[in-house]
Amino acid sequence: MKSVRACLLSVSGLELTSFEKHILEKANPLGVTLFKRNIRSLKQVKALTQSIKEVIGRENVLIATDQEGGRVCRFESRKTPFLAQRAIGGMAFNQAAKTARLQACLMGDILLKAGVNVNFAPCLDVLTFETASVLKSRCFSDDEKTVADLGEIFIKTYLEKAILPCMKHLPGHGRTTADPHLRLPVITADEKMLQKDFYPFRKLASVCPMGMTAHIVVSAADKTAPATQSAKVIREIIRGEIGFHGFLLSDALEMKALSGRLGEKTQKALNAGCDAVCYCSGEEAGLAEMAAETPFLSDEAAQRFLSICSILTRPPVNTPHEALAEYQSLVRLAPIINDDYDAVEVLHQMKGG
Repeated sequence: MKSVRACLLSVSGLELTSFEKHILEKANPLGVTLFKRNIRSLKQVKALTQSIKEVIGRENVLIATDQEGGRVCRFESRKTPFLAQRAIGGMAFNQAAKTARLQACLMGDILLKAGVNVNFAPCLDVLTFETASVLKSRCFSDDEKTVADLGEIFIKTYLEKAILPCMKHLPGHGRTTADPHLRLPVITADEKMLQKDFYPFRKLASVCPMGMTAHIVVSAADKTAPATQSAKVIREIIRGEIGFHGFLLSDALEMKALSGRLGEKTQKALNAGCDAVCYCSGEEAGLAEMAAETPFLSDEAAQRFLSICSILTRPPVNTPHEALAEYQSLVRLAPIINDDYDAVEVLHQMKGG
């Protein structure tokens, strides 16, 4: 197999530009992450994902997106809105478990139709009284066992659909009061308190094939470097204490929690132990920098990549015909979750507005 560059890139619009085609062909990245700006209809997205795969020229090109439900939902359902994780976690557990499986089935079907094979979900962060607004609606619960149980349902259902789930945000983002899109959060909890945050990731470490790091400082392990760029956090906590040995991605590099040029952020993350990084803005200058400065997957990362790619060749399990009707009946039982996070304004601030 041709050497694969250790990054997931992104593109600017509904179809590839000539510049983007040149970069994708030249760089041979892991693949591309899709955002709202890339989506108008399933037919259009299917053409875009097919074009991306043809230009990169591999069978195992990753096409990723964030399809959590609630506010973080790149693909909307015309028939019923998908619930935020917090709304599912607020239901009686038997209802929540059924809802989780049905939602994962329905969202998985949409992703497959669009040509998407990686979902950056579920969030396994444990809710606390101080959780920042960027995450509140995206956490299943303040009970770590409920988080793990519902997260496991989503993960196993996506795997049945031949979609790679990616649990986030390792080693646990729930105690942060700051938004990493805008500044670097610092967690000062001691090791005993952090065990609650680690629990869902530890329980599902051998179940979920991919994980995403958090741009947070975990002071108990490393007082200065964010987890994404901390060899100690990745080695001792994520790979060690939590026991995750799957494919490890960084969160988006352009978040202001990380400082420096894209190339510098990339090197710090890879040197710390991330297998690959994510670049999400889709701007030409960033794409050029990533293509020029991101190395190929290390031998160890390449082995992990090949291992997870075997999941993509599985025949997906069919969704029962009655799934949508049953899901719609369960949605009516879910609590209403108020989400006051202004993602548009945060994006504006990230870009220096």
